[in-house]
Parts: sequence; C-alpha cells; structure tokens
Amino acid sequence: MSLAAWMDGYVKAWTSGRPEEIADLFTEDATYDPQTSEERWVGRDAIIAGWQDVGDEPDTWTFEWDPLLETHGLSVITGRTEYFDEGRNFRNLWTIRLTDDGRCREFTEWWIEEEW
Repeated sequence: MSLAAWMDGYVKAWTSGRPEEIADLFTEDATYDPQTSEERWVGRDAIIAGWQDVGDEPDTWTFEWDPLLETHGLSVITGRTEYFDEGRNFRNLWTIRLTDDGRCREFTEWWIEEEW
C-alpha cells in the first residue's frame, strides 16, 4: 500500500470515527505517539480509544497534507488542519512507519496552532 492510499484511509477513519476503519490502518502492536500529549497509545485498541476520545466531528475540519519523505518503511508528511467551528488552524508533522502489508506500526505526530 502506498503512502497516499494509507493517508486516504486515515482521513476516512478520522472522518467516520468507526473503530474498524481505524483498526484497518494499524498493526495490532502499533504505537501512536502524539508528542504534544502526556502519553502514547500502545496497541490497536488503545489507538482506537484515543481517536474516539478526541472525537472530531465530520464536516467541522479540513486537512491537507504533502509528503516530505517517502521511503520503504518510513514516510514523513506535513499537514494543515483547519477547524471551522473553532476558527483554529494547526500545522502538523507526522512520521509514519508502514509494514509491507501497508499498515502502520509506528506513528508520531507533532502539531502547533497557527497564530494570527
């Protein structure tokens, strides 16, 4: 699976919040490390729970991304998230380590709110 296909799945799962769509993205023992948080989520079940706790509602945000690096097993992307209802925008930097079957085994994200 390509980075673009994985990212399409990520945005789809982010939009729906459906556990099975989130689960499809990650290996069972994956880690999701939001560097701007106190703890990382270890294991697919913890990742699903973490996503559902955040609970971004569909149609309240947009996300654009560009790849900085895409190699076998490691990708780095930059992104920008805009939340309409909150009037807030964030810049994102993600590292994504995909397995040969296209699932993520290690995800790390950094974000910073844009100042106006």
